[in-house]
Amino acid sequence: MSHPVTLGKQGFFATLRKDKWWVEPALVAGILTLFGLYSTISAVLLQTKFEVGPYLSPFYEPLLKPSWWPFSPAILILWAPLGFRATCYYYRGAYYKAFFMNPPACSVTGYTSKNYRGESKFPFTIMNLHRWFLIPALALNVFLWVGAIKSFRYDGEWGIGLGSIILTANAFLLMMYSFSCHSLRHIVGGRLDCFSCARTQKGAFDKVSTWNEDHKKWAWMSLFSVAIADIYIRLVANGVITDPNTWSTPLRVIH
Repeated sequence: MSHPVTLGKQGFFATLRKDKWWVEPALVAGILTLFGLYSTISAVLLQTKFEVGPYLSPFYEPLLKPSWWPFSPAILILWAPLGFRATCYYYRGAYYKAFFMNPPACSVTGYTSKNYRGESKFPFTIMNLHRWFLIPALALNVFLWVGAIKSFRYDGEWGIGLGSIILTANAFLLMMYSFSCHSLRHIVGGRLDCFSCARTQKGAFDKVSTWNEDHKKWAWMSLFSVAIADIYIRLVANGVITDPNTWSTPLRVIH
């Protein structure tokens, strides 16, 4: 004799889960909101004291200052990393849950619509541009490493400061976030039908696949590192803290 299956409570946020499933989407929503507000204020509204001594905020790297541009020079740069993160496969899954509640977590009922078409309907078709945002993101990694190397030289003297270490760590974390990208994995070897016919690509594919396993980790660590680097440089430029370094010349505010 068959018995009816009890599905439990139905409706919005309905679930049989007993764990604190809401913690992760709540944290994601809070962190991304705070980062969005901070980066907007720092990079767009505050156009001064973002470069001191050999340190340049990563929000402005590389520094572009055309005479015809009346706004913050960071706007000329940030569209690339912003587009890369906004269309990132991992971040899409994270903020869909955190902001759209569709669904908010596995096995939890969220907002549903009869007209839901996933990413096949505008504006979500824009997400398909992720593979194209990868190109400028990789180019920016080069400029970030150049900036990190420059941070070890000031007034013709090689040295090291805490800011040098922070900028170098930030360049590494952002590089790993880009190198662990799902799209890069596909470009490197995801389209191959015969790995034994392309041993070099197979080796590169395996390496990127290994990095890709920690893509979530690189995504969050690089998000925090770019904010920390900008905050640190602004605190030094505004005289709130002093950068410990080996240079004989005191750091001067440039921008």
